[in-house]
Amino acid sequence: MSRGNYKNPCLTMHQPWASLLVHGIKRIEGRSWPAPIRGRLWIHAAGKVPDEATIKAMEAFYREIYALDGITDIQFPQHYPVSRLIGCVDVVGCLSCDELKNWEALSQGVRLEGQTDFCWLCEQPQRLIIPFEMRGYQGVYNLENKIHAAAARGLTRSQTPFAVKFPLPDPTCTFSLKPGSVSSTTQEKKSFKTEQLTSLTAAIAGARAAATQFSKGGQRPRANDTSDYITRSKSKATEDDAESVDGSDHTTNMEEGCSGNINKVEDHTESTVNYSVENSKASVATRREDRKTSVGERRFDPGTARIMAAAIRNLKPTS
Repeated sequence: MSRGNYKNPCLTMHQPWASLLVHGIKRIEGRSWPAPIRGRLWIHAAGKVPDEATIKAMEAFYREIYALDGITDIQFPQHYPVSRLIGCVDVVGCLSCDELKNWEALSQGVRLEGQTDFCWLCEQPQRLIIPFEMRGYQGVYNLENKIHAAAARGLTRSQTPFAVKFPLPDPTCTFSLKPGSVSSTTQEKKSFKTEQLTSLTAAIAGARAAATQFSKGGQRPRANDTSDYITRSKSKATEDDAESVDGSDHTTNMEEGCSGNINKVEDHTESTVNYSVENSKASVATRREDRKTSVGERRFDPGTARIMAAAIRNLKPTS
């Protein structure tokens, strides 16, 4: 098969997606760019250790889409090694997401597996008996000759009952299965039970959320960032609430909503509440005055006015 301009092409992927691919569970590799090769593609697992939530989200996603095809017994990998060359697959084609979803020659589960702009269609998964420790790179790159020679001798075919054969539009051309080669105008109508649709939607949402943690716009906030955001939100909410105090209407509404407990409030607590409300009113009035001042409504100062008038008349101000 043609490998484009690559001799021994390799792709670095995050876990758990890398192991799911070489074990044959994952059959579609999603990217924002079309596959530049056909034929064998080596898979390298990146150095980031996957968290348990990400693994569970992806396993739940595959359970749901396999269930659409009547498959319920899936043996997921026991380990997800990182910073290792772990196996390879054969890339036989590449389609857009819409084309894959509407390709009637494939089962419903395979079609739903594509959730990105371009879907790389993968067959013949193989894994290394002993994964090789190595460094990865961005995009598709060539393996070093010595690593490739050693890895080629240590492959074993993944035992999977879920193998998919993607039909080529032109069996004589390895690049015939490409964007635009499959009609995306027809779509098979299939109804789902409410429970099945709900669980499927949740699984897809979980898989997308897990994948976006590696995108530039999908970084999850750190714990400190989250607490800072909550603190700022509470401060803003307190300020907004103080601005909305305008009399007894809000107090009455609050009492009506909490009538079962308001009678139990002690006298000193009521005094504290009343004092806080009065302070809030005063602070609101002060802020309003400050805002007026900032937009040009200056406070009247007789002394300043006399000095300005005298300066205009070029006279010395009287004491």
